[in-house]
Amino acid sequence: MPTSEPRPPMSKAEYVYSVLLDEIRTARIPGGTALRAGAVARRLGVSVTPVREALRRLEKDRLISYEAHHGATVVDLGDDALEEYYGLRAVVEGLGARLAAARITTADLTGLRELHTSMARDAEEGRNDRLGEQSRLFHLRIADIGGPAFLGQHARAVRDSLPVPAEASLWLDAEQVRMQLDAHEGILAALDGADGVAAERIMIEHVRQAGDYRKGH
Repeated sequence: MPTSEPRPPMSKAEYVYSVLLDEIRTARIPGGTALRAGAVARRLGVSVTPVREALRRLEKDRLISYEAHHGATVVDLGDDALEEYYGLRAVVEGLGARLAAARITTADLTGLRELHTSMARDAEEGRNDRLGEQSRLFHLRIADIGGPAFLGQHARAVRDSLPVPAEASLWLDAEQVRMQLDAHEGILAALDGADGVAAERIMIEHVRQAGDYRKGH
């Protein structure tokens, strides 16, 4: 039986990129922060070269910008960007849900239900800090099911384009947790019933509601 090829080890540039991307996406490095290649290299234990490669990728992602005499700075996005971000997410993830309703397998649905059950358990036991990442995974799995060729990749790119500070997470709000989990249950029911119209509608409303909450906080 053929065996799968081992995955190549992560390059230093990929490592730096993944660390900085996560820190920017979660706003542990806030907008407006200057990123000095030398300081990043020392902190992550690498040379300056992979840091510069990672910074170039982040610039292509439009997460950092370069200014004369200032170097690389994390982009500080305002309310207009927030509106566009959630609007785009609603369209892309809504489309993903509609397409997923026609393509989802029993195994796919079981995996999504297990993830939802894990989220409900964490919420009940007060582990709200785990819910944001699980929700991200829930949404991206649906996008991958609906659009395995490239829609899932676009959904990830959109989500990575705007940082969400940990303290701004709606998953820390008990009322929001119930609303979000109810929406996930509705999406699961629509997917189970192969109702693409309902899956898309619920997903769009779900994402827009999250956007309204974020804009109000």
